[in-house]
Amino acid sequence: MDYKDLREAMVRDQLLPRGIRDPKVLWAMEHIPRHLFVDPAVQSRAYDDSALPTADGQTISQPYMVAVMTELLDLRKNDKVLEIGTGSGYQAAILSILAAEVYTIERFADLAEKAAERFRTFGYPNIFVKAGDGSLGWPEEAPFDRIIITAGAPEIPASLIDQLTPQGVLVAPVGDRHSQQLIRLVKAAGELQRTYHTPCVFVPLVGTFGWQD
Repeated sequence: MDYKDLREAMVRDQLLPRGIRDPKVLWAMEHIPRHLFVDPAVQSRAYDDSALPTADGQTISQPYMVAVMTELLDLRKNDKVLEIGTGSGYQAAILSILAAEVYTIERFADLAEKAAERFRTFGYPNIFVKAGDGSLGWPEEAPFDRIIITAGAPEIPASLIDQLTPQGVLVAPVGDRHSQQLIRLVKAAGELQRTYHTPCVFVPLVGTFGWQD
């Protein structure tokens, strides 16, 4: 399969018509090989307009959802980013070529290990992985300029807001277990400014400050 052509078609047919305009995000989506981050059984569908299953009942997000969340982060090349929910590692790979460092936390140890192996194999030296409760964040590495939560939360955990730098941006799907809405939070002048964006459906954020198992 010509994956390069499929990536170009993904950008042309899925992202541009839905309003993704940040040239950095479009470039990243066109260059990161999504097919290397999905299970071999569904590799032929890697660039479909849909989420795909991964191990442990998790998913790799629809390309549009990856793009819109990345665009909402408004990444700068010197940013230090925290990702909650590593999954296959695809979102972290997108972030890694747009920011300085990416710290990513995965609840399932086997998924974290597989993602870390992908990062080593495919050459993403600025991504750091650990297994644990993502709702607690990564206090030892805080603060972060940008935080992205790739699991549906009942509310944005205060523990993560506390780890955000002044003027920092956090993007998260917030709602109930079955449907959410993307929220962009900016920590500005001592206030939390929120804007509301596209409806979405993510697997639940399970943890101390998320949903209980």
